[in-house]
Amino acid sequence: MRGFDREKLMTVLSDGIDAMDLPLWAAQREQLMDYLALMAKWNGVYNLTSLRDPLQMVTHHLLDSLAAVPAFKDAKNVLDVGAGGGLPGLVLAIARPDMKVSLIDTVHKKTAFLTQVKAELGLSNVTVYTMKVQDLKAGPFDVITSRAFADLSDFVNWSGHLLAEGGQFIALKGTAPAEEQERLPLEWRVRELRPIKVAKLEAERHLVFIEKAAQTT
Repeated sequence: MRGFDREKLMTVLSDGIDAMDLPLWAAQREQLMDYLALMAKWNGVYNLTSLRDPLQMVTHHLLDSLAAVPAFKDAKNVLDVGAGGGLPGLVLAIARPDMKVSLIDTVHKKTAFLTQVKAELGLSNVTVYTMKVQDLKAGPFDVITSRAFADLSDFVNWSGHLLAEGGQFIALKGTAPAEEQERLPLEWRVRELRPIKVAKLEAERHLVFIEKAAQTT
């Protein structure tokens, strides 16, 4: 595969994982690299990501998603909405094999890729859905997440029916989305806006934690 130097890419990935002090075994790191290889292979036909350089995929996709893993430490059943090529859902599933991760997307070729990754990597904790999240009848999920999926108000409106009582949304965003927060429906509130540092990536990143406003009264 053109430009895919597995040893070099693994070094960058492992250095980033160690810099963020994430407890990932060697087998999990190999799974992440296998996932990256599949993404690079399928990307030419399925257009999973605008990035074409595998090294950029390590920093902007794998490490970027891994930086959010500590926020899911108490999660048991997670839904990734608008999963696309599997970010952050597949990364979460690899990093946390004890956690159930469901991924949903409306684009068949993307969910076909997700299903292929699940099969090839033996990810028994992963479930893939091809449909609009508004139509999904599953869960409930204690955490619903997304990465660069939609406006926060659309995110909670479309998938709020799937959130377990006492659950939360965790949205992965770049810059702090002040205007999006202001547009949230009254029944939802931002509990925390947490800046995160992604190893080997000089870019602004935030996690937005959203919960039912009623939980705070």
